Amino acid sequence: MTATQTDIQTQPELQTNPAIPPTIRRIVLTGFMGSGKSTVGALLAERLGWEFLDLDAHIEARSGSSVRDLFANHGEPHFRLLESSALANALGRRNVVLSLGGGAPEQLTNRLLIEQTPGTHTIFLDAPFPVLFDRCVLQAIARPVLADPAIAEARFHQRQPHYRRLARLIVDTAALSPRETVDLLVHSLQTRK
Repeated sequence: MTATQTDIQTQPELQTNPAIPPTIRRIVLTGFMGSGKSTVGALLAERLGWEFLDLDAHIEARSGSSVRDLFANHGEPHFRLLESSALANALGRRNVVLSLGGGAPEQLTNRLLIEQTPGTHTIFLDAPFPVLFDRCVLQAIARPVLADPAIAEARFHQRQPHYRRLARLIVDTAALSPRETVDLLVHSLQTRK
């Protein structure tokens, strides 16, 4: 963990004012599927009075196709180009909580976009693989990678270093509900300088 990262695993005394430093203009949530990026992101945005943007949904809206269809009909390289374009567009917004797809941080272009956009605060929602897998097991049809747990776990381990590298804050969500995670995030953001 770098000096700019914080690893949160316990819940501190929480403040009720959701004000965060003005230097934080956008929040990017990363993590593997099942980590809570979309659920926590929507709740966090609501709490802050900000916009919430799920990058995969943004790609679907811009392309007119589902992520699944984009992969099936055009392949992963085409999808990753659309993803980078959508990410650049999303990072141009202020007062937005952005939930990335699990594979977005694997792409160097995406990491550079995030790292080089001033005012971007990246949070890694982490949990052990078995916890994440259990959260997603009912979504196996929507998430084909889950059909083979060994492949899913290999992907999980492959992506971990990218999530950690981007993160200014790491939150272990294994024992937290989405609302508890948001409380923890708001507290952490309030205490940032």
